[in-house]
Amino acid sequence: MEVFDSIVIGGGQAGLASGYHLKRKGLKFIILESQAQAAGSWPRYYESLKLFSPARVSSLPGMKFPSAPNRYPLRNEVIQYFKQYKAHFNLPVKTNQHIDRVTREGQLFAIHTNEGNKFLAKTLINATGSFHSPYKPQIPGQDTFRGEMLHSSDYRRPEAFAGKRVLVVGRGNSAVKIAVELAEKSHTSLAVLKPVQFTKQRVLGIDLHLWVRAIGFDTFPFWRFGKNAPNPSSVVDLDQYQLKLKARKPDQRQMFTAFYEDGVIWPDGKKEAVDAVIFATGYRPTLNHLNELGATDSKGAPIQRAGVSETVPGLYYVGLYGQRSFASATIRGVGPDANFVVKKLKKYLSKR
Repeated sequence: MEVFDSIVIGGGQAGLASGYHLKRKGLKFIILESQAQAAGSWPRYYESLKLFSPARVSSLPGMKFPSAPNRYPLRNEVIQYFKQYKAHFNLPVKTNQHIDRVTREGQLFAIHTNEGNKFLAKTLINATGSFHSPYKPQIPGQDTFRGEMLHSSDYRRPEAFAGKRVLVVGRGNSAVKIAVELAEKSHTSLAVLKPVQFTKQRVLGIDLHLWVRAIGFDTFPFWRFGKNAPNPSSVVDLDQYQLKLKARKPDQRQMFTAFYEDGVIWPDGKKEAVDAVIFATGYRPTLNHLNELGATDSKGAPIQRAGVSETVPGLYYVGLYGQRSFASATIRGVGPDANFVVKKLKKYLSKR
């Protein structure tokens, strides 16, 4: 059976960036992607999503994003860019490969798929990111609720909720963006534990991301000091979201305490009938395919430092939030992270 120098699991932005650097090093590799195209989670996001950073700082290594520098590209533009990137660098992506588990066969990694395929490699890069396991909190009475309940990963467009009473749970970027566009067609509220906090998109006319890059915060190596990159709790005010919330389009409500058959129960005990509840409550790591390797902790999180596994020699990661810097897990950040990891990977191979 063919043995690769490395196999990359995941063909989204992290996987493509990894492939770019593996190819530059002249290594024999393949990228395994579970979906029908190498675009990561982007095809599953809501249709109006756009990058929070301008095109000038939103490129994968070796190929600029084809857009005006100060534009904020839309979801479909990002997907098209990934397609062009894969074709331009002729990256070896094998699609529709759902990874079941990874095992060891001697010194090799054996990647087993649900389709019955097996691939062998000397090293492994897990580039599946953090957006495959939607998280919904458990709230009393939710099993009795007869309305529609979904995660933001299943939301696509506001027309399906026109004229309905909708609650969006969460206070992050996705929650605010979805609630704002829903409020144009439905009676929508944000259900929050704390009021939404905002960060200006532009300071002195310059995009925030250019400032954090200029002062070095974007790429500061927190990991070298044993720290995680800070996880921002504020929302980037990309499209006058703050003004819209002040105008109560949507309004903010203190998080409800329970569901009942027709709706929710608010903290003051009042019941309100609602048609739909959308949880924009983030994701949890999904690395079950690595369980047999002993690569994760009791919570399922990878045991790693700067993308290098601390328990499994030859195993690496790209696309983890805060992996090496504040920019990690973004389009602008996966390139430097992949470059760092591939250098470590090649050094490992040279010692074998």
